Amino acid sequence: MKVSVWVRQLSEFSNVKTEANVDDDGSFESNEMEIENYASIVFLPYPRSGPWVGHPHPYKKRPSGPSFDRRLGRYLNKYPFVLGEDAAGVIEEVGSGVTRFKKGDRVIAHCNGLMTQDPINGGFQLYPVVIEALVAKLPDSVTFQQGVVLPLAISTACAGLYREDYLNLPLPAIEGQKHTGQTILVWGGASSVGATAIQLAVASGLTVVTTASVGNHELVKSLGAHFVFDYKSSSVVEDIADALRNTKFVGVYDAIGEDSSFEPISKILDELDTRVNVASVLPCENTTERFAPKYGMFSAYFYSAVQVADMVESSVLAYSIIQDPHKAIGDWIWGEYVSKALENGSLRPEPAPFVVGNGIKDIQHGLDVQKMGVSAKKVIITL
Repeated sequence: MKVSVWVRQLSEFSNVKTEANVDDDGSFESNEMEIENYASIVFLPYPRSGPWVGHPHPYKKRPSGPSFDRRLGRYLNKYPFVLGEDAAGVIEEVGSGVTRFKKGDRVIAHCNGLMTQDPINGGFQLYPVVIEALVAKLPDSVTFQQGVVLPLAISTACAGLYREDYLNLPLPAIEGQKHTGQTILVWGGASSVGATAIQLAVASGLTVVTTASVGNHELVKSLGAHFVFDYKSSSVVEDIADALRNTKFVGVYDAIGEDSSFEPISKILDELDTRVNVASVLPCENTTERFAPKYGMFSAYFYSAVQVADMVESSVLAYSIIQDPHKAIGDWIWGEYVSKALENGSLRPEPAPFVVGNGIKDIQHGLDVQKMGVSAKKVIITL
């Protein structure tokens, strides 16, 4: 009996992936396959011995819960696979087509393994290979542990906020946008996606109404939210409806994507007797005439034509911001905005990093901690 495994060759930047068949006695035969160099970079963790040059190279678990975990398998076309979408570290090598980065740059990156369906692009490993379009330089004022909070949250928030077929907001300005007179509701402002969506919407010139537990009100206000309500309050629907009434209310970003957010958002729209675009990080099965969230975290890149046709009308695709016809979003956000906004402080890595382990061995523990639930924290594993 043979077992298929993946063996990574990292002695040089040849990106050779070996598929090996291992016999019961431990012997194996392999078949090397060259991987196309598509303008990618490789990250290197800091050395294990001697003093640290800086903070260790961390990886973050994306927001996860029981409902998400059950759905995740449908996005994988092969096994074994390397998951993980957020990384921060130092560039070890660059591909021949890379123009914005060089070896030694401090960066954050949105790892796109679920887009390419190639485990070499997953974040939960020492040397993820990442496409240039999803990488931004990290200013010295931001640690790796802080910066790694952002990548997936940035792409996810931007897909819902800026795609023309979703909320279609003006792109964020690095120095702040002239106020548009528009108002948006961000449900779940203390989550990683919610905190990022608040900052982006403010930078796009909108008034932001959001929700958070009472203990996190000051946090979301510090990010630029104009009005914040306790989602646990018995009057939250009426209170938010009153805040939105008589404003130019243009949409909702649901950063929670569960019944606990779907139900009150739907009631708010009923209370206002209006329908606006709603972007959600998870799908909603119980839609109404006024409330029909658009969902999606991943690219249509690896779906069949039939699946794509079924998804187009109901998906916000995080990776789509680097693909036509939405490529201009990714070019501006990852190519220009992120690094400069981090440097001038108009974009902050929130919520705070919560380090729960060190090394690949602790990845599962980190996922378990996330699954148990954390508030206004982002679970981090350092490597």
